[in-house]
Amino acid sequence: MGTNKTILKTSDWVKGKSRHDELIIGFIDSMNVLKEAVNVTVVESDNEEMIGLTIPMSVHQVEIIPESDTKDAAQLGFLIDLALATDDKEWFQELSAQLNAKKETVN
Repeated sequence: MGTNKTILKTSDWVKGKSRHDELIIGFIDSMNVLKEAVNVTVVESDNEEMIGLTIPMSVHQVEIIPESDTKDAAQLGFLIDLALATDDKEWFQELSAQLNAKKETVN
């Protein structure tokens, strides 16, 4: 995908292409800095069999997806489900607070 000028870290959302040229969108589950490798948990892919798998990728195969400042209620709901599925309590609480704040501004 090109050179990575941004430092990657665990939980970053990334996109890239697998060895078999499949589009992958997911988040970094773990890293091996010495081998310049990341393990990406696949959330979206043009190969549906990849979804839900954690696959090893080179840091040169992925690029960070910039975080959107504004998320609608549906996006927050999807991310809350993902936080529950990945057992990420801190992220779940953060997203729930964002969703509650969004609901309060609507009321």
